[in-house]
Amino acid sequence: MQQDGDVLRVEDLQTYFFTEAGVVRAVDGVSFAVKKGETMGLVGETGSGKTVASYSVMRVVPKPGKIVAGRVYYDGEEILSKSEEEMRKLRGEQIAMIFQDPNSSLNPVFTVQEQLTDIILSHNGSVKKEEALETTVKLLDKVGMPEPETRVRWYPHQFSGGMRQRIAIARALLLRPKLLFADEPTTNLDVTIQAQVLELLKSIKKETGTSMVLITHDMGIVADMTSRVTVLYAGRVAEISDTSTAYRGSLHPYTRALLRSVPRIDEKVELESIPGNVPNLITPPSGCRFHPRCKYATAICSEKVPPLEEVEKGHFTACHHWREL
Repeated sequence: MQQDGDVLRVEDLQTYFFTEAGVVRAVDGVSFAVKKGETMGLVGETGSGKTVASYSVMRVVPKPGKIVAGRVYYDGEEILSKSEEEMRKLRGEQIAMIFQDPNSSLNPVFTVQEQLTDIILSHNGSVKKEEALETTVKLLDKVGMPEPETRVRWYPHQFSGGMRQRIAIARALLLRPKLLFADEPTTNLDVTIQAQVLELLKSIKKETGTSMVLITHDMGIVADMTSRVTVLYAGRVAEISDTSTAYRGSLHPYTRALLRSVPRIDEKVELESIPGNVPNLITPPSGCRFHPRCKYATAICSEKVPPLEEVEKGHFTACHHWREL
């Protein structure tokens, strides 16, 4: 159940995709929590289940996906059992998302004004169009949009990638949500714009106190932005810890492998790639799903699923050999 200080708690979440090729176990027993006011990193390679887990919380899993088991508590209330109408009220007002690709999440046939003001009007029938436009322009200005009074009437294709991402951030913040999912918010942006977007997210969080889940595979961004991290691999949780522990005392071979693949200026170490690929989740490996790529694997790793153990307060890992690492 919900613990004091948690704005979100996910327990044993399972989301599968029922395809012609078979059942894809995209999220297969994932549990984690987000504390009020914190930024938590949800980390892993492409295909680890990060985005699907966030879609599951918001109940926007695309077909043929389906949440088949688990519980999700938001602010003490279980939300998987809520009606679609109740969820519509939660989305935007309480829980919002910055989608990974603003090119696909922004509608190309409507202006920014139409897309953003409609969100305000649909959630608050007493607000006039002029008031909704004023709120939209102010927020676009806040996220660094030049000449927002004019550009609010532009279509998405008239903006650069960085500007479209700022629009996506503004859209997610329109109703001042308590919980924000940021799904790879700097993907496809050049380094300078990446830094600007991350600083923008930091300043917004500081001003509003919004809890944030930062979905990324970039461990450098995790170090800069988060206080805790949940590492996913092949649809399951590999490790949960505060960010400093993840960098200095991680106990899961996958977390360590992710860190060794990132260049660091404070240590002269040779970069290492992780051998192999994320497995096919229609026929995932038995036991620990990371064992085919793990240099520490033994027979038990392929035979038995490792439990997610609390090795010290707030630090969980799912590895049969964590005591030996």
